[in-house]
Amino acid sequence: MFSKACEYGLKAMISIATKSEKGQRTNLKEISKDINSPEQFTAKILQQLSRNKLIHSVQGAHGGFEIQKENLGKIKLIDIVKTIDGDKLFVGCGLGLNECDASKPCPIHHRFIGIRENLTKVLSETSLEKMSHDVNGGLAFLNR
Repeated sequence: MFSKACEYGLKAMISIATKSEKGQRTNLKEISKDINSPEQFTAKILQQLSRNKLIHSVQGAHGGFEIQKENLGKIKLIDIVKTIDGDKLFVGCGLGLNECDASKPCPIHHRFIGIRENLTKVLSETSLEKMSHDVNGGLAFLNR
């Protein structure tokens, strides 16, 4: 459903949020380890998230990545997905056809509409704050 970059981006953002919630910064090595992702690939994803102002990068000895605490509740999972994968998942064809709409539907078009609407709702309503609370509280895990 999500690209590999988007999967890593979601997990990286949750990893950063778990540290930010505690008033801490984290670095590339820690994030890569937390989410079991190659460092170079993670670095490119973090660069994209930083450029789009979803995370803040601080240089120097005490630097790293962080999200302002007041933004943890404002950033929704849909913001991350759209930053990395765009909106294709929300408007594109479920089978990947170039053209698909109600007047010329693909075989799963009408069945996929409900799934897409539910997914959009979940991603729009779920904040990083909720995800970080679940991870910090031991109710959810980023890596097994």
